[in-house]
Amino acid sequence: MKTVSMSGSSRKNVGKKDAKALRRDNMVPCVLYGGKEGQVIFAVPAKDFKGLLFTPDTHYVELTIDGNKTMAILQDIQYHPVTDEVLHADFLRIFDDKPITIAVPVKTTGTAPGVLQGGKLQIKLRKVRLCGLPNAIPQEVVLDISKLGIAQGIKVNEINIPDVEVMEVKSSVVVTVRATRNAVAAATTEETVAE
Repeated sequence: MKTVSMSGSSRKNVGKKDAKALRRDNMVPCVLYGGKEGQVIFAVPAKDFKGLLFTPDTHYVELTIDGNKTMAILQDIQYHPVTDEVLHADFLRIFDDKPITIAVPVKTTGTAPGVLQGGKLQIKLRKVRLCGLPNAIPQEVVLDISKLGIAQGIKVNEINIPDVEVMEVKSSVVVTVRATRNAVAAATTEETVAE
C-alpha cells in the first residue's frame, strides 16, 4: 500500500474558537484515535491533504506529530458545504497485528468479449471495503474481465484475496457488461441473417 507523509503539531486548546483560528492559518484540526496513548489532538497544514484526497488510490498515512511517527489511515473527513475545504479529519492508528477495514479502488484487466460485441462495461462499485491485517491488504482489487459476455458480471462473492475479507454484500455486482441498443440490434440482425 502506498504511504503519504504528513507532519503536524499537537494542539493545546480545544474548541470552536481555537479550530476557527487554526483554519484561518490554513491548518486543519485533526484527531488520532487508537492505541494505548488514547486520542491525540493535533493540526496539519491544509496543503498536506492534497496528496491524500485528490487521488483515486488509497493510502496509509505516516503521521509525524511533534517528532513522533505513527502509521494511520484516514477514518473520517468533514468538508465545508460551500467551499469544499477540509474542516476536520479523524485518523485511526494502525498496527501490524490488528486487522483494519479500508476501502480500496477496483481496477479491471483484459478486454471483455461482450464489449467487443457492442456492450458497455459498467463498474458498479468503484471501491470495495476490505478487512485484514495492514500488510495483507492490496493497493487495489484487480478483476479480470476477459471472459465477460453481454449481460455477464463479477459479483463480490467471486473476489478472492488471501487473508482478507471483502466487507460488501456478497450478491452485489462489482463489474458488468450491459447490453446496449447497438448490441441488441446487432444480435437481432445476426439472427435474421441466420434464418
